[in-house]
Amino acid sequence: MKYNSVRILKDEAFRRLTGVKRPIFEKMIGILKEAHIKKKSKGGRKNTLSIEDMLLMSLEYLREYRTYFHISQGYGLSESAAYKTIRWVEDTLVKHPDFSLPGRKALLKSDMEYEVVLIDATETPIERPKKDKSISTPARRRDIP
Repeated sequence: MKYNSVRILKDEAFRRLTGVKRPIFEKMIGILKEAHIKKKSKGGRKNTLSIEDMLLMSLEYLREYRTYFHISQGYGLSESAAYKTIRWVEDTLVKHPDFSLPGRKALLKSDMEYEVVLIDATETPIERPKKDKSISTPARRRDIP
């Protein structure tokens, strides 16, 4: 889904689709545009997608758990181009101070109290009956040379 069809949505529908409110989305666009100008100042090929489509593609990946292949087909890119674009958007936003999380030392020094929820997601093997060797390997026919 391209940004041209998403931008006409109302604010609540926009947030439901992308996972972020419109002002946050616009702030992300501003950060990405600055980084894009800096990146392309040395030269390089023009991008196929707009900055808005790049961000929307990244949000789809994070929110819907879609594969790079499915996303690339929706935007008319190769799978590797979708991967590189999503990685660039994620890395650029994480490096910016507005979207970076505080480090462990900063959390320990602050007065703020945090509530932590732990989820145990250990894998357990599936219990299946043991295979009988006589059933799993067919007997050889003696009449075939």
